[in-house]
Amino acid sequence: MVLKIRLARFGKRHAPFYNIVVAHARTARGSKPLEVLGTYDPIPKTPTDGNETAKKFKDIKLDVHRAKYWLGVGAQPSEPAWRLLSMVSLFAGREQE
Repeated sequence: MVLKIRLARFGKRHAPFYNIVVAHARTARGSKPLEVLGTYDPIPKTPTDGNETAKKFKDIKLDVHRAKYWLGVGAQPSEPAWRLLSMVSLFAGREQE
């Protein structure tokens, strides 16, 4: 069966929060995944060092070793998950299909 690395949405109506998960390709977005690889918070946050002029950032936490394992056994990332994985420098570039 085909495995996908994708985002599962949690949080409130205007405050999304995503888990980066590995799931079977045909399961629903909210169903139980095989494994949770990390989290992504798309709401920009200011740094905690007290500098208001510093650039805001979006929080991405990822278990890189497990993500590499799932990519190695053939899991295909979705487009948003691929963008997040490339931000963490897991991909140098996307292969052309």
